[in-house]
Amino acid sequence: MSNSPSSRPPVRRAVPDAVPDAVPVVPDAVPVVPDAVPDTPTTGPRTDGTDGPDGLVIGLDIGGSKTHGALWRDGTLVAEARAGSANVQNVTPDVAARSLRELFDQLLGDGSAGRSASAGRITRVVAGSGGVDTAADADRLRALIATHAPDAAIDVVHDTRLILAAGGARAGIAVIVGTGSVAWGVTEDGRQARSGGWGYLLGDEGSGYWVAREAVRRALHRHDVGLPADALDTAVLELNDVTIPTELIGLFHSAAGRTYWAAQSRAVFDAARDGHADAADILDRAAAALTRLVLDVASVIGVPGPVVLGGGLAMHQPDLQARLRELLAASGITRVVFLEEDPVMGVRFLMQHQ
Repeated sequence: MSNSPSSRPPVRRAVPDAVPDAVPVVPDAVPVVPDAVPDTPTTGPRTDGTDGPDGLVIGLDIGGSKTHGALWRDGTLVAEARAGSANVQNVTPDVAARSLRELFDQLLGDGSAGRSASAGRITRVVAGSGGVDTAADADRLRALIATHAPDAAIDVVHDTRLILAAGGARAGIAVIVGTGSVAWGVTEDGRQARSGGWGYLLGDEGSGYWVAREAVRRALHRHDVGLPADALDTAVLELNDVTIPTELIGLFHSAAGRTYWAAQSRAVFDAARDGHADAADILDRAAAALTRLVLDVASVIGVPGPVVLGGGLAMHQPDLQARLRELLAASGITRVVFLEEDPVMGVRFLMQHQ
């Protein structure tokens, strides 16, 4: 699959990229229960989206921080847009509905008759989302989407499936590393397993949120034992516009949220690049936790790769990429791909290979 800019047609981008997308993590792989998360639509006829004039297909990549949408007309990408998260486990139904409404308005136009006409021509929606762990989760999201695409077939899958598809693979292991993290794998004969994705209260090791939290914990511990703020502590304090580490406690337990803290992981990456030993140690531990996710999945499905990684940290932090390549190679996994295009582009692959 080509990732060069010249291989994709011009599209209109409605909003700039937000913070890395997310799914939570825990290092325990479990076989995925068949049919726990439906991969087939329950509304509308199944279609490949290209069997009529002006056939419209919408792809959604719903992470913990944002929702990225793409619109194809007769197989040609014509528009992209971004809005807030519509993850049904991470946000309220009202917030999810508002994010989806904003996204569909951007892709199809505002609430005019033209938008209604376009909505009627949507033949299929493929939504990859974090927080879709049961059939009930999928049904809740499907119902929210159906408001904007009443006549469409609506597929709801876990967002790791988009990662693997965006890497051009039908089988292998997908890893999301953004606000949170998770690994999921599938074999050619359909056996599946995942590791993590249980929510930040139970894990999130290796994610943007986890990296930032470790830096905050470090700053607080150093303050407790009477050590002066060093370069990493100072960076964390400045990002939060506070002067002493104890002010971070109330802020961390406020409504700031996971997205806010995940964005601050950049302080750790910057410090590590400047030679800060503790910052480098945080990244080493993050890479080790993410590697365990991959190995857990590989041990269950018996497939060592390819491993396809997406999400904000995986795609945009070369220091993390280098650590992951090294650790995975040491475990015998050498087919490792870091996505260069957004996971939502995996929808096109899914449509062509179902």
